Amino acid sequence: MIEAMKNSFDKKLTKVNALLIIDTQEKIMRPILNKDSIIKNIKKLLDAYQLLEKNIVVSEQNPIKLGATIPKLLPKSGFKKIEKMEFSLANIQEFLKELENKEITNLIVCGIETHICIQQTVLDCLQKGFEVILVSDAMSSRNRLDHDIALQRMIQRGAVLTTTESMIFELCKTSNRKEFKEIRKIILS
Repeated sequence: MIEAMKNSFDKKLTKVNALLIIDTQEKIMRPILNKDSIIKNIKKLLDAYQLLEKNIVVSEQNPIKLGATIPKLLPKSGFKKIEKMEFSLANIQEFLKELENKEITNLIVCGIETHICIQQTVLDCLQKGFEVILVSDAMSSRNRLDHDIALQRMIQRGAVLTTTESMIFELCKTSNRKEFKEIRKIILS
């Protein structure tokens, strides 16, 4: 009985991450504030995440009209792509099933636009009990005010704010890790 309780407790403590790259499509990205910096940070986060973790979800908003994800922001392999018309990924059964099947508890979020698809996804995921980490310098909107207010709203509801570099080091955990040399190159690029 004690062993069963310990296993149950350990399972509750185990956190499983997923990186969400939301709507980084060329047509959506064109008018985005600081887009070059945002693309660079998403790429760093993606490259580091692929070395350190698994479970990546890439969404595309109405890809027939808005096109595909910018090629350099697509993972090399082993990711789930979800095409959508909904603004919130949390309204899509395919997405929820992916999280459930992989027992994902934490969502690391980046992409476009902060005040639309990111905000709606985050608010819905928080309501469903997920821990959400917002990589603030790897997301943006067309207007600074929309971006800033959306971040405030998501934080007020329980999302955690971080930066690309901070998130990468948090995922890495130690400089003793065999991938650290490659992580350092990514950070410095």
